[in-house]
Amino acid sequence: MRITVIEHEADAGLGFFAGWLAETGAVCEVVRPYLGETVPGRAADGLIVLGGEAAAWEDERFPWLPATRELIRVCLEEGVPTLGICLGAQLMTLACGGAVERGGPGLEVGAAEVVPLPAAAADPLFAGLGPAPAVQYHRDAMTELPPGAVPLVTGDPYPNQAYRLGERAWAVQFHPEATPDIFAGWTAGTADHLTDLGHCVDDLNAGVKAAEERLIAAWRPLAQAFARVAAGG
Repeated sequence: MRITVIEHEADAGLGFFAGWLAETGAVCEVVRPYLGETVPGRAADGLIVLGGEAAAWEDERFPWLPATRELIRVCLEEGVPTLGICLGAQLMTLACGGAVERGGPGLEVGAAEVVPLPAAAADPLFAGLGPAPAVQYHRDAMTELPPGAVPLVTGDPYPNQAYRLGERAWAVQFHPEATPDIFAGWTAGTADHLTDLGHCVDDLNAGVKAAEERLIAAWRPLAQAFARVAAGG
């Protein structure tokens, strides 16, 4: 069972998901368009679109975004299991008729609690999830979900944290794949900006590290449930 992965930048890779998916027997085929690799017209047995610094509408700066949105549309039309993470979720939202904008509350960063909505209880990926920490690093927001989307997870200050579209496509605003080391790499690269916004980088990193066991407990089942869906389970 093969999963096509669109990676938008080197420091926003599969993280925890690499091991969690491998445990299910899934083989991840990573496409890196920022290195000149071509976004395929179709995915394998499943599609994961990862995060990155791009805004979902910045096609001139990141010229592979239109092809990525089209790939997402094709996967939804063909019923290929699809998971969009952060930027990937925002690309799915735009591709399918929703809206993504700069978020009014500003940057959401660090380990923040998200809460399942009633529909999550019967969802193939989110069933069994309780309130849980999630790694956040985004300033854009999914302000209008695509027609037919089923909200699954909420949070504060951004309520649209996860939704399902159809039966086999999911979008998550947060980063279930991000390890503490990956997050620390993000904060190191933006330390001056975070400090200017009033954040303490050391505190942010410590908060994610302290939440590591709960992050694994919450999101490993999601990753492996997605693999089962992609395998036809």
